[in-house]
Amino acid sequence: YSPGLTINNIKQVINETIETNILRKPAPTRLRELIRQIRACRTAAEERAVVNTECAYIRSTFRETDCIWKCRNMAKLLYIHMLGYPAHFGQVECLKLAASAKYTDKRIGYLGAMLLLDERTDVHVLLTNCLKNDLNSPTQFVVGTALCTLAAIASPEMARDLCNDVERLIVSTNAFLRKKAILCAFRFVRRVPELMEDYLPKCEVFLADKNHGILIATITLITEMCEQSVPVLRYFKSIIPTLVRMLKSLTVTGYSPEHLVSGVSDPFLQVKILRLLRVLGHGDATQSEIMNDVLAQVATSTETSKNAGNAILYETVLTIMNVESENSLRVLAVNILGRFLLNNDKNIRFIGLLTLVKTVHKDMTAVQRHRITILECLSDGDPSIQRCAMELSFTLINTQNIEMVVRELLRYLESTDAEMKALCSSKIVLAAETYSPSIRWHLDVLLKILTIAGNNIRDDVISSTIQLISNSPQHEQRFITDKMWEAIMNMNQLENRQPLVQVAVWTIGEYGEAGGFDEFELIEHYRQLLWAPQLSITTKQYILVSLAKISVRINGCTPEIQNIINAFRVHMNIDLQQRANEFSQLFTNYKHLRTSLLEKMPKLKLSELTSSEYNADFASGESSEVEQQQDEPPSVPEPSNQDILLDLLGDCFNSDGNGNNALAIVPVAQPAAAQSYLPTSFHQTGLSTNYNQSTSYNNNNNNNGPLATPPPPPTDSFMDLLGLAAPNQTHQTIDNTSTATIPAIEVYHKDDIHIRFFIHPQQPASQEAPSSTPARITVQTTNGSQATIEKFLFQAAVPKAFVLTLREPSSTVMPPGGTIMQDLLIVRQTPAASQGTGAGLRMKVRFSYEVENYSMMEQIDVNEFPSGFLR
Repeated sequence: YSPGLTINNIKQVINETIETNILRKPAPTRLRELIRQIRACRTAAEERAVVNTECAYIRSTFRETDCIWKCRNMAKLLYIHMLGYPAHFGQVECLKLAASAKYTDKRIGYLGAMLLLDERTDVHVLLTNCLKNDLNSPTQFVVGTALCTLAAIASPEMARDLCNDVERLIVSTNAFLRKKAILCAFRFVRRVPELMEDYLPKCEVFLADKNHGILIATITLITEMCEQSVPVLRYFKSIIPTLVRMLKSLTVTGYSPEHLVSGVSDPFLQVKILRLLRVLGHGDATQSEIMNDVLAQVATSTETSKNAGNAILYETVLTIMNVESENSLRVLAVNILGRFLLNNDKNIRFIGLLTLVKTVHKDMTAVQRHRITILECLSDGDPSIQRCAMELSFTLINTQNIEMVVRELLRYLESTDAEMKALCSSKIVLAAETYSPSIRWHLDVLLKILTIAGNNIRDDVISSTIQLISNSPQHEQRFITDKMWEAIMNMNQLENRQPLVQVAVWTIGEYGEAGGFDEFELIEHYRQLLWAPQLSITTKQYILVSLAKISVRINGCTPEIQNIINAFRVHMNIDLQQRANEFSQLFTNYKHLRTSLLEKMPKLKLSELTSSEYNADFASGESSEVEQQQDEPPSVPEPSNQDILLDLLGDCFNSDGNGNNALAIVPVAQPAAAQSYLPTSFHQTGLSTNYNQSTSYNNNNNNNGPLATPPPPPTDSFMDLLGLAAPNQTHQTIDNTSTATIPAIEVYHKDDIHIRFFIHPQQPASQEAPSSTPARITVQTTNGSQATIEKFLFQAAVPKAFVLTLREPSSTVMPPGGTIMQDLLIVRQTPAASQGTGAGLRMKVRFSYEVENYSMMEQIDVNEFPSGFLR
């Protein structure tokens, strides 16, 4: 007790204590403590709770006007934003801090603006005036912070508004500000390319600067401007000797000791110079010659034991491959990438493989020398390295090394994941189709793929295997049939290899009579497969069709097969049920048709694949103009209507050695003058024509293009789509007079449809254009049924040595006993003597029609034309 204390004094002490310790808010949590709390959270829910609590507190402090902890709260909010939580409510607070007079507040405000603002937010426009004021500040650190922020968030409008201030700072005597201003100009040029004109004269001066930062910034700006504009690229080609001298001095003497990195002199500056040389020398042999020596010097003298040296070598390789360098330099570059593949660092191995994939088309021979090393990368533990090695291996395949490379790829196929199995198996199939040394090897590889990849293969592998078996000789078909039977008999878990089962049962169904297996064992195994619940419906469809075909291939097992098929007549799957019912009818009511309906399928057309198409999957699009001209194939006409019909009709003619194995049918655009149907008269002895009226044919067509025909009738949409519609001609009245009897060819006589070709004698060829005189064939189609035939469409195709024009038919409807007439005009566009063999005319005919709401279509070959016709 003190006698000096009065009641008033006690009240004052109590009030001061309350104000200082109770009413005043405590200091907020520091950033370090917040990080420690978040890292201590064991679950995502705990982390969210901590973040939400802190965000609520930060939001409340932003509402206060006299809070002294705004910088600390903004730093915590930026950390929360980096974790992925929303922090947009701090955008306005960033502007307030950036406008503060204190540098500590300004620094954290600009940092928040770079993270929270971009040109998509309208708030960033409010920062323009603040940036302009700070760019004129006398303090270099304030100006530098403003330049960094401007480069990070500048929109095109902001760049145009502040470009003058940046241009002023570029010529500043302060090296610190000049470097940052050049980098800001680099970002301006990337966003607004038209601003580059203001910086062109200054860049050449800055290349003579001794400051390391200014040199790197200037080279970065020049590289960007050269990539943006071709005229600027030509403008800066004059600095190549300066860059070469600079790079040579860095390699020989070094720039300065303070910029050494792991014993390598200024690797960052070397990398920038190499990138600029790559841009300037691309496609220019003269400028590339200037830099060849220094590139060779860098490639041979750079230390490879450290990452800094490997980075320089990587840029050197890219530069060598992208400029018009010498062949010896390209070999040196590939050898450097080969050394990368032997490095213990997985990242360097991956970079080496990735670069080889991009540049393998530059020098395939040099890359082939590292084939063994590339194949060893297939067994690497890193999936990314395995994938790059796989892609590169496929580009290296040729006829000499296919067996070895495919053997390694099959070993890789066993251990890779399901997605890569699908891709790798398809690529192996394509490679085997292109470079297979023999059919036996090809079949063996496909069988291994089906066995190893299991269900993880694409449908193209199944179709390719079936196509190859269909086109193989009989002894190879017997071989693969036995192999397929052994595979499905001796292998477990067939449900995981259903593509193998599908191909195997198809092969046995087609060529079962050649196999050396017991038929009753075969039928029993088929029964087990059909009732296996693990097999898919598609596989069972294959098995059911194969079982029906076996009944006509192997004698003595028909009752067992019939019983199995009858069991599926009540199957739950509607497709299997329908197949079983249809096949059952072939065993009972239509026995006489079973053998013909279930006969062997004709040979399937093999897919055509060239090595260029195969390698195109991995070819890089970056190549010089000269190489593109050298690699450019001979010009091929654009696909026309004839190609569409070829796809429809298929290629039925074998090659004659001159590439004339495709078909050609050319009904295309017709001149304005419509051609009239040539007057034709009928007699009991045949068809005749008055040739005095044949001069109406338009002879303006030459042998360099297809004969023209007018636009198709608007009523026939299908002919319009194919471009096969004949001209809208006016058929004249049939004349009863004749001058010559015309020979006829019986083309088709079946199902009450009778088609005959009447071959008109050829007119003498003119001396000016001997090959442009057309031959004429009249097609007579007769309806012998008692029903009306509608929508009759006649199509024809000939080899490419000929040009065919289809005239408009007389009608598309044939009543009972009715007839449709149509003219074909044919011109040989290449002389017979130039083909060596003097092959005559061959034709593929296809016609379709509707009768009683049923659509019918037939396709036939016509090869028996008169011996002297069009020769």
